[in-house]
Amino acid sequence: MYGMRWDHLRDGTGGQGELFGLDRVGVRTFDTPAFRGMTFYEVRARSAINRVPGTSRMSFDWTINPYRGCSHACVYCLDGQTPILLADGRTRPLAELRVGDEVYGTTVVGRYRRYTATRVLAHWRTVKPAYRIILEDGTELVASGDHRFLTHRGWKHVTGTQQGIGRRPHLTINDQLIGTGGFSPAPPKNQAYKLGYLCGLLRGDARGYPWVTPEAAGRSVRVAVVDLEALRRSRKYLAAVGAPTGELEFAEAVGQRRPVHAIRAASGAGVAAMRELGMFPDHPEPSWQAGFLAGIFDAEGSNQVNGALRIANTDPEIIEHITAALDARGFRYVVESARRARPVRYVRLLGGLREKLRLLHQVDPAVSRKRTIDGLALKSDARLRVMSITAEPGEHALYDITTGTGDFIADGVVAHNCFARNTHTYLDMDAGHDFDSRVVVKINTPELVRAELARPKWRGEHIAMGTNVDPYQRVEGRYRLMPGVIEALRDAANPFSILTKGALILRDLRLLEEAAERARVGVSVSVGSVDLWRSVEPGTPAPRTRLQVCAELTGAGLGCGVLMAPILPYLSDSPTQLDATVRAIAEAGARSVTPIVLHLRPGAREWYMAWLERVHPELVARYHRLYRGGSYAPKVYQRRIGDLVHTLAQRYGMNRRPAAPASRLPPDAASVDRPPAALPDPAAELAVAEQPTLL
Repeated sequence: MYGMRWDHLRDGTGGQGELFGLDRVGVRTFDTPAFRGMTFYEVRARSAINRVPGTSRMSFDWTINPYRGCSHACVYCLDGQTPILLADGRTRPLAELRVGDEVYGTTVVGRYRRYTATRVLAHWRTVKPAYRIILEDGTELVASGDHRFLTHRGWKHVTGTQQGIGRRPHLTINDQLIGTGGFSPAPPKNQAYKLGYLCGLLRGDARGYPWVTPEAAGRSVRVAVVDLEALRRSRKYLAAVGAPTGELEFAEAVGQRRPVHAIRAASGAGVAAMRELGMFPDHPEPSWQAGFLAGIFDAEGSNQVNGALRIANTDPEIIEHITAALDARGFRYVVESARRARPVRYVRLLGGLREKLRLLHQVDPAVSRKRTIDGLALKSDARLRVMSITAEPGEHALYDITTGTGDFIADGVVAHNCFARNTHTYLDMDAGHDFDSRVVVKINTPELVRAELARPKWRGEHIAMGTNVDPYQRVEGRYRLMPGVIEALRDAANPFSILTKGALILRDLRLLEEAAERARVGVSVSVGSVDLWRSVEPGTPAPRTRLQVCAELTGAGLGCGVLMAPILPYLSDSPTQLDATVRAIAEAGARSVTPIVLHLRPGAREWYMAWLERVHPELVARYHRLYRGGSYAPKVYQRRIGDLVHTLAQRYGMNRRPAAPASRLPPDAASVDRPPAALPDPAAELAVAEQPTLL
C-alpha cells in the first residue's frame, strides 16, 4: 500500500515522505459493515488551519479539515445528463466527458469575465442527494447542495443558511445566475435534415445549376468550400442518396488565405441527383428547415466573435427560405442590403449570444470555427432568476469535472469545479471512487489546531469546518478528532461553524455549547412522513432519530430546519398524515418546514411504477392518470399540499414567513407497509374540473 506517489516525495532531511505537509504513518482498514471496502491512510499533518484560496470567493478565509476524502461521498457535482458546452460550440452530457476533452470555461480579462477554451483535467462519478434549481427561463439544473454557480453577487452554493452550521453563500429565490440559459438540443439527423442540409450547401456554394443561368448548366456539379467539415458532411450525405462525389483541391493557399477544397459529381446520375437536391420543397418540414439553415450557414454564413451572426446571398428565393425557417423557430432578425455591384443581402440574427447559441444548437452546422465564442464577455439578457430550489428525494448518480480554468458552462450557466476531490489525484488516488473509499486521516489535527491558535500572528478569525469534507463522517466515531479541535477553539474563544450531514455531531454537543458561551458558533434533516420509514427509506436513520438530532441542536440554540419529502400521492398525503408529520417536526423545535411532492421523471417513473405494481397494484392506474401530463403532479394539487403544510406549520408555531410552494421531485427508494388512505380518485376530478385533489 506504500507504493503511492507520496511515499517517494521527500523533504530532503531523511524524514518521512511528504505531500502538502503530510507525513506518512500507516494504513488501516476496519472489518465492520459500515467501513467495508474503505481504506484509511493515517498521516501526521504539518498544519491544520488552512487559508482558503482568495479566488474561491468564499465568505470565510480559514478552514480545518481533519479528513481528506469522505465516506459520505460529499462532492460538488451535477446530474450526468447536464449538457456541457464544448470548445467546438456543441454540447455533450456531463457523464460522457473524458479527461482531455476541450470545453468552455471562463477567465477574467480586464473588467469582464470571458469565455475561454480549457481542458478537462479530471472526471468522476458519485452517488449522493441532489437538488433541483429551476430558473425563470425554464432552465432546470440538478446538482448537489455543495455545487456552486456564478451569480451577479459571486459564487454561491446550491444550499446553505444565513447562520449556524450551514452558513455560507448560497442560492436564494430571485438570485440571478450568469450565462445564456438552457441549451437547445441538437436536431435529429433524419433524412429530411440531410436533404435540407444538402440543399442549403448546394444552393449556397455549388456551380453548374440550371437556376443560375441556363448556360451555367454544365455536365458536372461542383461544391467548393474552405472548411473540410462541411465538405465531408455533404459527401457523406450525398453518398447516402446515390450521388457519389470525388474530392479535389480547388485552390491553393495564398498568403493569409487557406486552401479551398471541392467535391464534384461527374456522372450523369450524380449530377441529376445533386440538381434535384437543390430544388426547394413546396412545403418544407421542420427537420428540412433545420438542415437547410445549417447548410446555408456553412456555405455563406459568418459569426463574428464580437459581432453578428449573418447569412449572405444574392438570390431572393434563398433569402425567403432563410427567413421562413427562422420565423418557424421564433428567431428575430433583420434583412440588410450591401451596396455592391451585385445586390448582396444579409440576414442578421438579433438577440446576442443567447440567440446565437440557440440557433447553432438547434440547426447544428458542421463548421466548428463559425461556432466559436472564445473571448466573448459573459453578457446576456437571459432570464436566469432562481425561481425554486427543491431537494430530490433519495440519492442520485452525479458527476463533476475539474478544468484548467476552474469552471465550466453547464446548460448555459457558469458552474464551479469541485475543489476537494481533485486533490486526491495528487495521492495517486482517483477523484471518484477513491475519494469515497480511501480517506486520509490527519491524526494530529487537534494538537496542531491548539498550537496554531496560540501563535501571536493569529488574529482570531472565523474558521469554517465541513466546507471540504464532513468532519463528522462515520469514521470520526473511530478517530475522535473533533472533540480536541472544538476544545482548542473553545479555549481560544475563536468563532467557528460546522457543516455536517451526520448525527455524530450530538456526541460533542456539550463542547459546542461551551464554545458558544465564549464565541460565535454556528451548527445545522429530510423527513417525509413519521409513520412511513422502514421500507420507504431503509438506509437512513428513523424519522424520530433525525428529528431528535434537530431537537437537540435547536435546544442548544443552534437551530435546524426540516425538508418534508417526498409526499406520496394516495400514500402519505392525507390531512391526518400531514398533520402528524408537521406536528412532530414542530415539536422537534425546527425553525421551518418545506413540503416536497413526488416527481416522476423518465427513468425514475419506470422504476417507481414497477415498485408500485409490486407493492400497491391497486394504485397503478390512478398514478398513470395523475401523472399523465408529465413528470409532475397537477399544480393545483401541489398548491393545496403547500397551503395545507403551511397552515399546519403556522398552527404549530413555525414558518412565520410565507412558505415556498410545494416542490416537484423524483421518488425516493420508497415502499409502504400499510394500505393507502381512502381518497377520491383524481381521474374523476380531472375529467370534471381539471383540478384534482387527493386530500
